[in-house]
Amino acid sequence: MKKHLIMLTILLCLALMLSSIGIFAAGSQEEAEGGQVLRIIHPRNSGNWSPFIGAGHEIRWNSLQWASPMYFDKNGKIQPYVFSEWSGNADNTVWTFTIAENAVFSDGSPITAEDVKGSWDLCVRPSTQHLRVDLSLSGVVGYDKVSLGETIEMSGLVIKDSRTIEVTLSKPDPIFYQKIATALIPPVKISQARDSNGDQITEWWTPKNGVVVSGPFMPQDMDLDSGIITLVKNPNFFGPEPKLDKIIITTVKDEQTATLLLQRGEMDAHTELMTTTMIQDLGKEFVDGAMLAKGHHFWFSSNKPPTDDINVRKALIMAVDIKKMFEIAFPNGPHQPATQIVNKVKGVDPDYKEYPYDPEAARAALAASSYGNAANLPKLMFVGISTPSHELAAQYIAEQWRQVLGIEGTEMKPQQDSYQGPDQMQIQIFRDDVGTRVPDMVSYLMGAIHSSSGNAQGKMGGYHNAKIDALLEEASAKSVDDPARIALAQKAQRIFRDDWQYIPYYYETMSKWAMPWVLNFDKNDDWQVIEPWAVSIDEELKAKMTNGK
Repeated sequence: MKKHLIMLTILLCLALMLSSIGIFAAGSQEEAEGGQVLRIIHPRNSGNWSPFIGAGHEIRWNSLQWASPMYFDKNGKIQPYVFSEWSGNADNTVWTFTIAENAVFSDGSPITAEDVKGSWDLCVRPSTQHLRVDLSLSGVVGYDKVSLGETIEMSGLVIKDSRTIEVTLSKPDPIFYQKIATALIPPVKISQARDSNGDQITEWWTPKNGVVVSGPFMPQDMDLDSGIITLVKNPNFFGPEPKLDKIIITTVKDEQTATLLLQRGEMDAHTELMTTTMIQDLGKEFVDGAMLAKGHHFWFSSNKPPTDDINVRKALIMAVDIKKMFEIAFPNGPHQPATQIVNKVKGVDPDYKEYPYDPEAARAALAASSYGNAANLPKLMFVGISTPSHELAAQYIAEQWRQVLGIEGTEMKPQQDSYQGPDQMQIQIFRDDVGTRVPDMVSYLMGAIHSSSGNAQGKMGGYHNAKIDALLEEASAKSVDDPARIALAQKAQRIFRDDWQYIPYYYETMSKWAMPWVLNFDKNDDWQVIEPWAVSIDEELKAKMTNGK
């Protein structure tokens, strides 16, 4: 009797779980009869689907609804989209952009220069809270005044006519056109999105408020309470006709449930699934993808003891077998071990000297430090240990420090605010990523090691090397085809290497997070689908892999 009760309980739990996800299976046949439907799992209930968030899981799907100014294809080549033409003046301080003649919103109205200017001004407004707008527009004259709330318009944006906008920069930038090639700052119909004070209108981006979009798909329904977003073809899309008829984004918070739905073919893709058995459960193709221009590393704070001592930093780095650390953290991939800061972009340094694994040299460096030995070191504290893989890597580092250097006192937390009181101000090791969304080495290093970068100011405790700053600033003014641009950047990275500020960890792969039957689901460095109109579902492969479930 007891066994029957247990079995009944299990069956009831299964029934409840399946009923909670039954919405996926129930309508699948009906939807299939109406054309191709892509079903995406979203890991959290999101209440804000504005295209001007700049961060978070929601931005992964900006490109489905919103056309970017231009875009990078899967080969890293820039392609026209809303803008059909662009050019800079002789010193790259003034850029002119022309809107394509056929660029229209989903209601058939033209995308105008007023929409572009208004959208970019709105992105910069502090009340919008766009978390990555600086990556694209911070060089525009007037950016600072708008970002501080002092005015509502950037003086560097000038409408020349209905299809032409002129952008004046505060300093030369030969890759400015690349920085705006992103769906993070798409033109929207500004009359819908901005109020009389210049601020963003609440939920203007919902179908209930009559939003018009510019991308290949438009919102049919947004049930923010249940976490279900339904997109359908935009009948007035000015690009290639989409192959999908409908996209349904559904919130499923439990990772095991999400995995089951993908295995059964009731869902096709995931926003971002991170489980330790992901490859075994869903196959290597699910996580494979293009390499991002992005690396994760363990950064040392240069203003906190004991990592304020370069010999301590040398000891901590040389005590770690970096390749073995990576293999422990990611035995099955899909990422790649890091050797230097930059990856993927033109200029990766073939002559960069990797940090050696040298226990004897590590012990000698610690002995030469102002601390002398491990007993005199304060506790070493890590943050950014936020996934099982990061935890394995950090634990390996700590164990190497114990075995090689005799260091016993280490502690690790996922976030800086996980520490309380004085400990929060004593964190010396930050696991975090750096990278660039444009294929440019100078941009990559400016965001990683230049003293103005958030990485240098925060993770490395105000790190500053005047030689590096000067080299990168000189390089940034040179044209992209000038060999000196890369040569100067490589020199800056080599100087940084000799400051012993980081343990290289891994270069990130942009996982597909879609089942093999989802075709053309390539993503860019903004984690967005590059050409969503080309995405389709191989129904035969799907039926074969799921046994027709």
